[in-house]
Amino acid sequence: MKNQKKAIVVGATSGIGKGVAELLVKKGYLVGITGRREQNLTEIKQTNHDNYVIKCFDVQQTEQSLTCYKALIEELGGLDLLVYSSGNGFENKDLTFEIELDTIKTNTVGFTNLVTYTFNYFRKRKKGQIAVISSVAGFRGNPDFPAYFATKAYLLNYVESLRMKSFREKLGIQITDIRPGFVKTGHIDDSKMFWATTIEKAAKQMVDGIEKKKNVIYVLKRWWIIVAFMKITPRWIWDRLPI
Repeated sequence: MKNQKKAIVVGATSGIGKGVAELLVKKGYLVGITGRREQNLTEIKQTNHDNYVIKCFDVQQTEQSLTCYKALIEELGGLDLLVYSSGNGFENKDLTFEIELDTIKTNTVGFTNLVTYTFNYFRKRKKGQIAVISSVAGFRGNPDFPAYFATKAYLLNYVESLRMKSFREKLGIQITDIRPGFVKTGHIDDSKMFWATTIEKAAKQMVDGIEKKKNVIYVLKRWWIIVAFMKITPRWIWDRLPI
């Protein structure tokens, strides 16, 4: 369709990214989906062949991923919305450098590579929306997941910086920061989570907020309470919390 909206979900092979992509397709978007697992992308496309376009790449490979990303935009016939969902984080109690580096490459370098290109793409058109799935984890540190919590702090500040830039330069680019708490993706034992939600419910809240062009979305909405607590907790108390 000529006026069909075009979206790309980076990191859509499973979990939240897949859930968001499925909802966008149901809402009539033509959706480009990316990820490292080509078989997963192919299986998703088979559920709605006409409204998915797939491109397999690893965001850590910056030159290759940007080339593929540009080709995906071309194949879609343009872009209205980027949802950046790609990210990882591993428990690293022994503080192994290679584990930290893997998280940093994905969550900061890979992210910055594609998001800066998209921002400049939208700058030329004076319109567009970038939605980034960050995390409430970005507000404080964690002794067992240092790189994960630190890179989420990077996302929070980078997204805010882009929002300020768009506003001050009157670029017309909507920047949406999506801050989930616990989501039942299968990566963490459900018994260790509170206020956890399903992928389906999380994706619905995210897409609803994106369509309303909100600046910040908490998933679940009540997580803003936890964030408020995190912000005001003194360091000497936070250091002693069993997190």
